Amino acid sequence: MQRNRKWWFFAGIIACLAIVLVGCDSQSESEQAQSATVTLPDFTHIVHRVSPAVVNISALPPEQAEEEDSDAADGDDLQDWFKRFFGPEGPDGMPHFAPHMSLGSGFIISDDGYILTNRHVVRGAGRIVVKLSDRRQLIARVVGADKYSDVALLKVDAEDLPQVAIGDSDQLAVGSWVLAIGSPFGFETSVTAGIVSAKGRNLASEQYVPFIQTDVAINPGNSGGPLFNLDGEVVGINAQIYSRTGGYQGVSFTIPINVAIDVAEQLQTAGQVQRGWLGVQIQDVDREMAQSFGLERPRGALVARVFEGSPAARVGIHAGDIILKFDGKDVATAGALPPLVGTAAPGERVPMTVLRDGKPVDFRVKIGTLPKDLAALDHPDTEQDDTQEQTRSQGLTLELLDSKARERLGVKDHGVRVTTVAAGAGADAGLQSGDIVLAVGKQWVDSPAALVEQLAQADGPVALLVWRDGERLYLALYPQQD
Repeated sequence: MQRNRKWWFFAGIIACLAIVLVGCDSQSESEQAQSATVTLPDFTHIVHRVSPAVVNISALPPEQAEEEDSDAADGDDLQDWFKRFFGPEGPDGMPHFAPHMSLGSGFIISDDGYILTNRHVVRGAGRIVVKLSDRRQLIARVVGADKYSDVALLKVDAEDLPQVAIGDSDQLAVGSWVLAIGSPFGFETSVTAGIVSAKGRNLASEQYVPFIQTDVAINPGNSGGPLFNLDGEVVGINAQIYSRTGGYQGVSFTIPINVAIDVAEQLQTAGQVQRGWLGVQIQDVDREMAQSFGLERPRGALVARVFEGSPAARVGIHAGDIILKFDGKDVATAGALPPLVGTAAPGERVPMTVLRDGKPVDFRVKIGTLPKDLAALDHPDTEQDDTQEQTRSQGLTLELLDSKARERLGVKDHGVRVTTVAAGAGADAGLQSGDIVLAVGKQWVDSPAALVEQLAQADGPVALLVWRDGERLYLALYPQQD
């Protein structure tokens, strides 16, 4: 009997512990569910508030716009023009878009009708139609467009329009939730969401824009549309996708709104955008190049050329310098420099630090204005006039440039032409037939013999300054014993 009492006593204790543990698990699951609900945002209130200020943009080719203008002069009113332009309405009451139309998105930034979008959405358009969420259709004119940022400012004649709130893209953190609204494939007011994947991305097509990268689903037709933060503020203009198929693959790029607004203000007040200009041709520093210049790791922007008469030339920047800091900001890669220089005001004096001969050197440069046609600055003819004596080294066949070729290149008394490339150190470094070797590190090369001698004296990788197709670049070469 006593044993049974003890058994019941312990059984009771175990049962109580089990109840407590189940309660704890239940509470934990409840807290987790509540936490998940708090973490995942609800976008419905943002969409309801901001979508009226997002517009669909349709562009008619110039030749068709002229035909429509001619028809309108014959007595057709604007309503008939819209009917022909958009086609008859379908069963859902929505217009059927003509296949020749280019579609994009935009957003209203002022109640009197200023609209931001991408330049590529309206480029070459003969007539631009903006469709609002309340189904109004307004003809827009291009106030201005900037090719370097791919931003265009439009204007429609209307008042009391809904407008977006402008945020601060500099304050946007990686990992933040963001929301895109646009017209992918013509489906108006489509909403997608995701997070900020990275900031300060540099693309070859727009060197002056530090793009925001997101995983928000962006497709053709989203271009020019807004990217919102969780406060319902615009933080960027959706501009590009990275895709092998033409459709969304998880990598989208957005123009920061701080950049876009600066461009829009200049377009509105001056009709054009002024950007800062340093006057250097730069390239990235890879591992081999870092080693040849005495850097502990790859960083900075390697100056391959300084344009004559440029701000950089006036303060004494040389080819072979590595720009490490600009205006107090670290320059991690070559691609990081153009946006920093571009946002500097022409005439402003900006501090800059370069690595020269293994030591940091400080400069203060007066920023110039970016020329309208950079390509016109330098397109020399490199054709050799006379047959020259040839030298072979490192798998390369080398010959001296004559005075006329040097004059055309603007290299005065230095430069050696690579005429052929065979297997060897030169080919491994990436040298090509037609390249012109200007310098080894910081030392100019005035003859094939001088180049061969400098390579023979090297005890590690050397940086060759090379002229190729009108541009200068550095290549790292590991000299071999000939």
